[in-house]
Amino acid sequence: MCELLGMSANVPTDIVFSFTGLMQRGGKTGPHRDGWGVGFYVGKGLQIFQDSAPSSDSEIARLIQGYPIKSTNVIAHIRQANVGEVNLANTHPFTREVWGKRWCFAHNGQLKDFSPEPGFYQAVGNTDSERAFCDMLNRLRQQFTQEPSVQQMLEVLLAACADYVALGVFNCLLSNGEWLFSFCSTKLAYITRRAPFGPATLKDADVSVDFASQTTANDVVSVFATDPLTHNEQWHMYAPLEWRLWQAGECVAEGQLSNA
Repeated sequence: MCELLGMSANVPTDIVFSFTGLMQRGGKTGPHRDGWGVGFYVGKGLQIFQDSAPSSDSEIARLIQGYPIKSTNVIAHIRQANVGEVNLANTHPFTREVWGKRWCFAHNGQLKDFSPEPGFYQAVGNTDSERAFCDMLNRLRQQFTQEPSVQQMLEVLLAACADYVALGVFNCLLSNGEWLFSFCSTKLAYITRRAPFGPATLKDADVSVDFASQTTANDVVSVFATDPLTHNEQWHMYAPLEWRLWQAGECVAEGQLSNA
């Protein structure tokens, strides 16, 4: 299956360290050779980099590792294709405009026989992941003519997640640049780094960093990954069907769906 990476921070922060670890899993330390992508929110803009080549061999990935982009919300993905061809149209993360904001989405898993009702948002590629993203947005569009409250939005998103997990595996990250929604069907981990910061070493590359030298006492940075990226830090595993909403590095809402 694919792997996810995300970040929520209270100050613009680069994700080069975590991104470097994830990229090794795209063909070097892992089998996810079927493309990769990353989306950085910069102000109201969303900067997307994608490549259908393996991330461990990608010149674009190496460019990003050498050119830190600071952001408060990031979503990245490495793909092991199970539905849809290997091409850019099927490469995560997917994006759409919703109520004047760029939404960004990535999915890990597979939904069997997933054919949602057609709506305003339509998939460009032929993955179940992009169809699920469009279906989520169509549900919101059907219920609300203008941007709803976060609580109203969550009710719709969680109802959609409940339907999706009945069809298979649905781990996802979703953001509109202000918040980041995470849902765990089977496997997702997170770590929140705050003062006092310490050193960290990647599992998949001989790279270490001392976050104390790169942060201030007020920084809060939460990172999400399908599998923990470091081996000398305490990561927390989501429970099956657990969801969390993040803003400025902090979890601002959480819960767990009943068994589907």
